[in-house]
Amino acid sequence: MRLLIVEDEKQICDTIAKSLYDAGYEVDTCYDGEEALECILAEDYDLIVLDLNLPGMDGMDILRELRQKNEETKVLILSARGQIADKVEGLDAGANDYMEKPFHLQELEARIRSLTRRKFVQKDICLESGEIKFNTIRREAYAKGKMVPLTRKENGILEYLLLNLGRPVSQEELIEHVWDASVDSFSGSIRVHMSSLRRKLKSVLGYDPVLNKVGEGYKIREESDK
Repeated sequence: MRLLIVEDEKQICDTIAKSLYDAGYEVDTCYDGEEALECILAEDYDLIVLDLNLPGMDGMDILRELRQKNEETKVLILSARGQIADKVEGLDAGANDYMEKPFHLQELEARIRSLTRRKFVQKDICLESGEIKFNTIRREAYAKGKMVPLTRKENGILEYLLLNLGRPVSQEELIEHVWDASVDSFSGSIRVHMSSLRRKLKSVLGYDPVLNKVGEGYKIREESDK
């Protein structure tokens, strides 16, 4: 899952980014409102952590601009503005959640987990398909009840495929949601990690659980595909 942290206090921004990166997310950062809006309109993020008091452009204006074009991306406002009126304004403008500063990183991570899962699996912490299970908190994958050691990127690919059961996911979409902005979209990185993930799962399951639909993308094999 790919996140954007928009926060003008660099130390706070970088601390949040590191914590979320360690929790398994791919994270981009912005310290300026106008730069943030450019990133938001140009990239496809799963969730944005948005401060309101920003140089260049106020966070509330960024949110309204985003919602004119995009209703899907989750937005969590993280702001020192703690009045009820501020919260109501932010939620009415299209934010999915609102946290006040000062805050605890553990609570922020929990709210982000809830928001990124809500569309797909409500409150479940485990994603499942057949004999495959992925624990979104522990970042652990299981096949036939046995833990399968995966790399960070392999975890990210498996999680995203499980979140999108029933449809093929293209290499381009995986680049957008599982890699950060530094990756070269023309590199062979996806194929290398995908090949390794499939090999590890197959060694436990006895079959390749990932279908590669030519011209469409990758999807987890379901009952209807057998």
